[in-house]
Order: sequence, then structure tokens, then C-alpha cells
Amino acid sequence: MKAKDLKDIFHKELDAIYGKDEVASFFYLSIEFHLNVARIQLILDPEFTLTKDETDVFFTILEDLKQQKPIQYILGETEFYGLQFNVNENVLIPRPETEELVDWIIKDSKFKSQNSEPIKILDIGTGSGCIAISLAKHLSEAQVFAVDISESALKIAKENADRNGVEVEFIKADILESSLLEDVALQQMGFFDIIVSNPPYVRELEKREIKPNVLDNEPHLALFVENENPLVFYKAITDFAVDKLKSNGSLYFEINQYLGQETKQLLVDAEFKDIHLRKDLNGNDRMLKGTKK
Repeated sequence: MKAKDLKDIFHKELDAIYGKDEVASFFYLSIEFHLNVARIQLILDPEFTLTKDETDVFFTILEDLKQQKPIQYILGETEFYGLQFNVNENVLIPRPETEELVDWIIKDSKFKSQNSEPIKILDIGTGSGCIAISLAKHLSEAQVFAVDISESALKIAKENADRNGVEVEFIKADILESSLLEDVALQQMGFFDIIVSNPPYVRELEKREIKPNVLDNEPHLALFVENENPLVFYKAITDFAVDKLKSNGSLYFEINQYLGQETKQLLVDAEFKDIHLRKDLNGNDRMLKGTKK
């Protein structure tokens, strides 16, 4: 089958679900991933033809997309901050907003590293490892550690560290367990210059805002919190940071856009200084930083 005919089928079957532009993106991503053929090649060669076996692969992708399975899970990988990451149903698909958080940390840290010893970073709730690995890649002198409660997520994160050629020490631990401060591995790490987290923050009442491709596929453990206690992870991590950050160390969060002021108040109550609530590119309260006195 010619690629242009296959693309027409994708549009016919999927445009009503995703829109024309997104369907085209899915098609070209799949072509590049499976055939190593760039979009420009297809434009320059309108007669480009797939074998039957190749065509069958794309019809399988088409069926998955019709069921609103995320393209990142279908292909098994995604790009984040210029790096490639393996992803599956055990980890969240990294978001552009999280890239903004990583960029903030890198810019702050490069300034710090010019004036002090190599920095020590802890990522809590690492998932795919996208934050920890991106920081390790771009802050080559930093020591980076990452924690997650999920063995399955840590397996993916370790694969991603290897894939991107960085060293990150991964630890299985639960931030909500009071024993975390006594964890032997964490005790051996000493104190941190930076603690960062993108914990679960979507309230159950906000599920109606979540698209089916996310709601039906991505791990709820990493997404949702109870309506009655939506800041449970932020409170636990803030308390942990009070004990484990160095003086003038920084705590960074990705946050629920509807709870910016409430999350900021946690840092105020914990007597952090230089607290900054930052909006993402869409104008939503999305990132928070505080410095330990």
C-alpha cells in the first residue's frame, strides 16, 4: 500500500476523534518510528510504498488509536527535554509543563554550580525518570537520586537512565511513610541542594476534565488524590525537605493549577524563603519554588 493511501485511511478513521493535525502527527511519528522514514521523504516520494507486513503494523496502530490509546504507549517511547524515554502503562507520559520545571531547575543550578561544589539532587515520585535523568544529563557534575513507590516505574526509569547514558541512583520508597526519613539509603545520601517533585495532584472531582486517552490508560496512582486531602503529597515532601535540604537548598514542585496559593502556603508555614509561584506557557499556576532558610 502507498503511504499516501494509508495516511488517507488514518484521517478518515481518526479525524473525528483527534482532529486533522493531530492525526497527521500520529501518522508521521509512526512512520518514522517503524520505518525510519522522515516526513520530508514521504513528501518528496509520493509513491513510497509499504509491504503487507509493514501495512499490517500500521493497521494495528490505527485500531489502538481508535480506542484512544496514547501514541506514546503505542510506540513505547516519547521525547522529553530533547531526550528519548521509554514509556508504558506503568508511568505517566511526560508533559511539556514538566519540561518547563526542568528548565527552571537547570538554569538555577548552572548558576549555583559556578559558585560552589557539585550539587546533590533528589527527585521524589520519579515515574519514567524524566526529571531526574534530564537533570543528570544537563548538569553533568550533579549527583542525582530518585525515589518512587512503584517497582514497575523504577524498572522503566532505570532503562531510561541507561538509554540516555546517565547515572541516577534509584530507590523504592513511599514518601507518605513516616519511616522514609529513617530509610538507610536516603540517610547515606546526606543532605540535598535540590529536592524536586511532580507528585499526584489531580483531585477526583477534576476527573471530568481529563481526556479519555489519559483517564483510561495512564496510572491513576500517579495522577489522582482524594478531594478531602489534595495536598497530602506536598505536605509530606515539604516536611521531608525541611529535614533533608541544606541551608539555602531549594524545593521545586509541579502543582495543581487550581491550588497554587494553597500549595504556596505550605512553604510559607514551613518558613521557606524566596517563594516563587510560576505560571506555565498556558498561563496556569504550575510551578513552585522555595528556599530553605
